[in-house]
Amino acid sequence: MHGSLARRFFSMLFLLFALTLLLLVIGPGLVMATGRVDVRAHWSTANRGATGLAPDPDTERGAVVQVYAARTLGWRGAFGVHSWVSVKPADARRWTTYEVVGWRIYRGGGDAVVESGRAPDGRWFGNEPVLLTELRGEAAAAAIPQIERAVAEYPWRGRYTVWPGPNSNTFVAWIGRKVPALRMELPANAIGKDWLGDTALFALTPSRTGVQVSFYGLAGLTVGWVEGLEFNLLALNFGIDPLDLAIKLPGWGRIGWR
Repeated sequence: MHGSLARRFFSMLFLLFALTLLLLVIGPGLVMATGRVDVRAHWSTANRGATGLAPDPDTERGAVVQVYAARTLGWRGAFGVHSWVSVKPADARRWTTYEVVGWRIYRGGGDAVVESGRAPDGRWFGNEPVLLTELRGEAAAAAIPQIERAVAEYPWRGRYTVWPGPNSNTFVAWIGRKVPALRMELPANAIGKDWLGDTALFALTPSRTGVQVSFYGLAGLTVGWVEGLEFNLLALNFGIDPLDLAIKLPGWGRIGWR
């Protein structure tokens, strides 16, 4: 009798493990199978040109804030995205883009935060960007000083870890939590967005419309009006968004009505 119960328990445990593993890998597998990411792409030849999603500062004189994400280079793009924030103050003739890149740390630069004039809607090493959120006019003008202050106060400038963070998505999530007007929802495949630091376990969501608990970005739970319900396991997120009638899969991201 006891042996039969034990076999059933371990059978259920194995089935649960198998289903969880399938759930974690099905998204990245679909990304690679459908050609959404070029695993053979090389950084030196990849297209980084603009895509036309950002307004031309020569014709758009008002303030604009845009937040983008694009799949990362090579096979890692099957699992996650790189995100960044771009701002253009009123009457400015150029954009300023803020992002975190790992090579600055790997080459001994000591500061992972990059401020540049690159096109906000530029491809990320060949991968098309997606516009996550945007502010224009007075709302953008009010948010830009807050964004600049959040960039200056980012606490992990000297650290970078692709998995589970801190990385580029940790940086953009930090800005979202500091600038309420953005109401930013980072994609489920923005690995690192749930990394809260070495000691913090609780935080507002990046949209500031909910709360989350996260253990080193490796396991946690997020509940928010904008984010819906997300579960984090090994820094891979899956969940549901009732507001948008969508589900979220690791690697793939959002599948839904909107």
